[in-house]
Amino acid sequence: MRNLANFILVLFSITLSCSAYAILSMELTRGVSGAIPIAIAPFAAQGEEMQDVSGIVSNDLQHSGRFKVYSRNELSVSPSDASQVSSEYFHRLGTDNVVVGKVDALGGGRYAVRFQLLDLLNGTGTASVVLSKQYTVGGLELRAVAHHISDLIYQHITGVRGIFSTRIAYVVVQRSPGQPTRYILEVSDQDGYNPRPLLSSFEPIMSPAWSPNGKQIAYVSFEKKHARIFVEEVATGARRQLSAYPGINGAPSWSPDGRKIALVLSKSGSPNVYVMDVASGSLKQITHDFYINTEPSWSPDGRSLIFTSDRGGGPQIYQANLGSGSVSRVTFDGDFNARASYTHDGSHITMIHRVSGLYKIAILDLDSGAIRVLTSAPNDTASPSIAPNGSMVLYDTYLGGRNVLGMVSSDGRVQLTLPARNGEAQDPAWSPF
Repeated sequence: MRNLANFILVLFSITLSCSAYAILSMELTRGVSGAIPIAIAPFAAQGEEMQDVSGIVSNDLQHSGRFKVYSRNELSVSPSDASQVSSEYFHRLGTDNVVVGKVDALGGGRYAVRFQLLDLLNGTGTASVVLSKQYTVGGLELRAVAHHISDLIYQHITGVRGIFSTRIAYVVVQRSPGQPTRYILEVSDQDGYNPRPLLSSFEPIMSPAWSPNGKQIAYVSFEKKHARIFVEEVATGARRQLSAYPGINGAPSWSPDGRKIALVLSKSGSPNVYVMDVASGSLKQITHDFYINTEPSWSPDGRSLIFTSDRGGGPQIYQANLGSGSVSRVTFDGDFNARASYTHDGSHITMIHRVSGLYKIAILDLDSGAIRVLTSAPNDTASPSIAPNGSMVLYDTYLGGRNVLGMVSSDGRVQLTLPARNGEAQDPAWSPF
């Protein structure tokens, strides 16, 4: 295994001693059978050249796997207002959901963006406007407002909050013959656009973790040849060292209130789970044994942690109650389960699950104990990170001879890949809303 999964295997075998602007290219590899048809008419645009807002909305909805999108290339009409929509035309096309809009240049780099979502299945023969919004934004905000429009449409039709305005963090690895490997911690929109490097190093960077408010990222850096945990402000790049104890400093995980970080330290010997107060730096040890305990992740209510441990003879998921201190085993199916995290409602956990010698992304129903394997490709996967609405899991995998990012829906029916155009991508983390 690679990346953090490789780190897990190392931990379980030995005790450790003491152009960066890559764009991820999203490719839908499997969508939902019977996806919801929707037409996105090209937005009328007046003024100077600008972002293709309707094109971004089309790509967002298409890549969600939940929609069959009719966009610019499939349409022979281009209405920009509900009054111009022919219900008969779109019925023949096969959809009752239509999006129209307009982008006007206001001067001074400002734009007015208007859109309408129409429902044609209302029995009147005319288009019914079910959602209508207008925004005034700067040129650099056009892509952001397009993602926001996608979120609104997705939520109105599916009933689930959209994730198109969220961001992802990941590590880009650049290898060149005769040159040292470069590692770049990068943040981008969830579709891979607007990438921005936070840290570049010739030493490994791993385990990025978003704060609950999305303003900070904690990560492990091996600069100066020693693992240390830093917290960095995403907007400014200001950072501070959080942990640099002898031995392992790894796997940071923010508490739901953002006041604490769970982490793994080996300063007393074996790797154990601790909780650190972010403001004061004070530590509380959670596990107290000579097993290997790693990869803590908080429950949504902040009352417990799940973590990976070999105390049962192999990597499995355990839960530590922070009030009582009791530890209980969570996973029993399979001989390898690791890197677990809760879904947003606390009813399931996502994790790495070994199947026939290969590492897959799986989801465990905590009520029934049933495990559902989500990924089907004949290769290893690692580093699962679940979207804030619980609909998708981001992970890294090996494809076409290099490491890439992938996404899979929590029901396993939708899969995408996001290969980096400048290097390899690994160890992703999905931001909160």
